[in-house]
Formats: sequence, structure tokens, C-alpha cells
Amino acid sequence: MSPAPSSGTGPGIAPESRPAQPGSAESTQAELSRERDRLRLLLEVNNAVVSNLELPDVFAAISAFCRDLLEHEYTSLALLDKDAPGKLRLFALDFPSGKGLIREEMVISLEQVPAGEAIRQRQPVRFDQESLRRMGTEEAGLLLAEGIASGVCLPLLTTHNSVLGTLSLASYRPDAFSDADVELLGQVAIQFAIALDNARAYCELEELKNRLTEEKLILEDEMRSGYQFEEMVGDSPALRHVLQQVGTVAPTDSSVLLLGETGVGKERVARAIHNRSRRSQAPFVKINCAAIPTGLLESELFGHEKGAFTGAIAQKVGRFELAEGGTIFLDEVGDIPLELQPKLLRVLQEQEFERLGGNRTIRVDTRVVAATNRDLSTMVAERQFRSDLFYRLNVFPIRVPPLRERTEDIPLLVRFFAQMYSRRLSRNVETIPSATMDALVRYSWPGNVRELENLIERAVILSPGSVLRVPLAELHSIEVASLPNSATLEEMEREHILQALRASNWKLAGSGGAAARLGMKRTTLQSKIKKLGLVRGSG
Repeated sequence: MSPAPSSGTGPGIAPESRPAQPGSAESTQAELSRERDRLRLLLEVNNAVVSNLELPDVFAAISAFCRDLLEHEYTSLALLDKDAPGKLRLFALDFPSGKGLIREEMVISLEQVPAGEAIRQRQPVRFDQESLRRMGTEEAGLLLAEGIASGVCLPLLTTHNSVLGTLSLASYRPDAFSDADVELLGQVAIQFAIALDNARAYCELEELKNRLTEEKLILEDEMRSGYQFEEMVGDSPALRHVLQQVGTVAPTDSSVLLLGETGVGKERVARAIHNRSRRSQAPFVKINCAAIPTGLLESELFGHEKGAFTGAIAQKVGRFELAEGGTIFLDEVGDIPLELQPKLLRVLQEQEFERLGGNRTIRVDTRVVAATNRDLSTMVAERQFRSDLFYRLNVFPIRVPPLRERTEDIPLLVRFFAQMYSRRLSRNVETIPSATMDALVRYSWPGNVRELENLIERAVILSPGSVLRVPLAELHSIEVASLPNSATLEEMEREHILQALRASNWKLAGSGGAAARLGMKRTTLQSKIKKLGLVRGSG
């Protein structure tokens, strides 16, 4: 190996003061000295890279080593882009004296650039200003505009001879890299490629571990979230209509918007859509947009990069990535702030986004099912919700009816919850008094199925024997409390009768009629209806 000229050699290998005669003892000693220094430097490289497992740290260690070894101004790491075949992405750059024309995350075509030639030949490629001018590409022009006079591109080859990318060094000086420099840098590149391969594997394992941790937490939350069954319990016409709509839209990939009051079971409908779709074997990920502070919602939905904000000590995978191939359920979608809505619209339309603090585009294949108890059309008119996002979500709207509109399902739900909580709480509830069931059917259920479930759970706890003891007095107090403070006795009676009429669909007599619900004769009820001036549709 011939000694490198002093203009291209740093403190790593010192030049000889006078040439040694070939074959002489002095020449042999000099050659052994250079080989010793080369091995020592490679050992330093190895020690530098094995102590770092993250890609930015590995590059920083190599860049610092190369700057000490050889005099130059520019070092860059470009990696093959998995999402764009035939392209390199500039992953890291050490160019403190540059003009800013070359930036990290730039995408470089492999055609007519030194890096592309190095990858094709699988060996180092030197370049100068003349060769850059001949290439005539935008990338070559940027190097010329930055004042680069000479450089070398080294392919990063794994032990399996596959190419990861290139390590490039460049200088403002012509002929800055001798044959000996290039040979030594080739050895450095081999070490760097091994470290880079290990670092990428480590990053992939860390990302997989983080994703598995997130999925585990989500699954644990799902298991704690109450009863899990595909269909909503009941056989009323209103519920059958909902399930018919579910059967129609589930096989498609269209967005679905679930509308309805709090507690009607919108999440159960969303789960039924997922379970009946081709995505049923993939994740079903839910997020309550109203339960997460505005400043953290973007990170929860789309994830964030390490250092994106104070406290972001590691990369976080968002819910959209966790739902890859499956369904994401956006509950209370009306509470998403206006400034975040364009990013959600982009995911719906383009199936792509960037993590918070990142600039790498991530593509996902995720179906969106959204739900709200708010009137989004009114919010659009009041400029509280983007119209384009509303139209994108409202492709297939499904209204989930409140419990008071499907009173036929109340007895089925009561029995279902009583059995479920009896097993869960190790109780032996077997009987539900008819008077209790009638009272439950007559109640208007402002909290819908959720309120009914909570009441039955409390009733099972309060039932020491086999008979379900429901605290019915609580229901009456809730109904009275829901009336205005200034309500008169007549107004309270009027509201009570109206609730019974609505629940029975204005059927007066017979089983399930308003008279039976109110515990009075049909003629008495007719008299009160006339006295209070009630007609169908009364408010």
C-alpha cells in the first residue's frame, strides 16, 4: 500500500519523510507500521459502531471518525428507499460549511449520480467536478453549486452482499482522496455496513416491540370495556333495521358514520361492521376523541418521532398504524379540533400521513368507522366542523335508535345483563318480578343501554337471593330531576304520560300499552290525554 499524500491524510497515518528503497529493511518496517496503523484505525471504527445501536448515533460516530482520519468537508449517508424503488433517501448529513442546498430526507435517483454508480458496481467510485458536469443531473448540480471539487462514494454491502445504501465523503479540494485513502475507507464502509445492518434490525425490533406493547394495552382495555358481543341484544324492528344496514355496508371498505345518543351502543355496531368485513382478522382499534387532551390527540392518532416535543423520549406508533389492515373506530369524532381535521381528511382520502415531528410519509390501509352524538351538519353550518371532512365521513350514515324507541328489547337486555353479572359476581339471580320488568319498560332511559346495564349490575349486587331487586325509586327520582325546577305537578304528570305514550308508540290499551305502563284504566288515560291536550307528536 503506497502512503497517502499529506494533502489528503489526517492524523490517522503519517507520511514518510523520505521514500524508502523497495525491499529494504526500512521499507518493510514502514509497510508493517502502516498495516499496524490501518488495523488500529479499523479497530477504533469497530469500537465506535458496536457501542451504538440507533442509526443517527452510528452515523455520528462514523462521521467523527472520518473527519479525524481524512481532511474533508462533507459526509453523507444515503439509504435505499423501501417505498420508492430506484431511489435513495439522504438519511444523515454532516456538512457544517454547506450553503443548505443539500438537505436530509432528499430523495435521489440512482440514475447519473456517483452513488448510483457505486451501488451498481458494488465498489467505491470517485468523482470530480468534470464528472459531475457530465452527469448533468439536479443532484450533481447541487454538489457543484456547493463548491464540491472531489469526492468518493462507498457502497454499504451486508454480509449477504445486499446493498443498504452509500457512504459519501467530499471535499472542496481537487483530488482530495488518494488510492490508499479509498482503500482504507472501503474497509471502514464494510464495518459501517455491518453496524448499519445491526442498527436497522434493532430499530425494527424496537418498533415491533413498541407496537406489540401498544396492541397489548389496547387489547387489555378492550377486555376491560364490558360485554363483548358482535350483535346488539334485541329483536325490535328498529334494531333489525340497523343490523340490515350493517350487513349491507360491512363487506365494503366505505367509511361509516354512526349517529345516536350517548349509550345507545354505537361501539357495538362498529364492532359488528368490522367482524362482518374482510378485515375481521386484522385489528379493531378504538379511540375516544373527546377523552384525550387536544394537544395529545394528534400523537395518539398518528404517532410521533423521538424528540418531537418535550417528553417524547422514544418513537410512538399511532392508532392508525396499529389498525393497519383493519378498522379504526373514532368515537366522538365531532370533538376533533379544527386544526387537526385536515390531517384526518388526508388519511381518509389518500391513506397517508406523517408522524408528529417527522417528515417521512407513512401509508396505511385502514377502514374508518366514526361515531358522534352531536349534529355534525349544524356544526358544519356554524363552521365548527369542516364540510369536506363531514362529507368524507358521512358516506354511509347509520342512526342507532335510543332505547326508548325499541322498548320491546328492554326485557331481553334486562335478562342478558342479569345473567352476565350473576356469573361475574358469583350470584344466583334467577327471577325478575313482572312488576319490576314493567317499571323498567315504562322508564324512558335517558342514558340508554349503558344506563340500563349499570342499573342491572347494581341490582345484582343488591340482590342477596334468587330474585332481582332493582332500586326502582332511583328511576323515578331521575325522571323528576330531569324536569325543570319550575315544573308544576300538572307538567310533571303531562311529561310522565307523554313518556309512556312514546314508549308504547301511542298504543293505549292491551299488553305493552300506555295504560298498562302507567297502571291506570284505559278510560282514565283517555280522559287525562284530553284534559292535557295531548296529541301524537306533542313535545
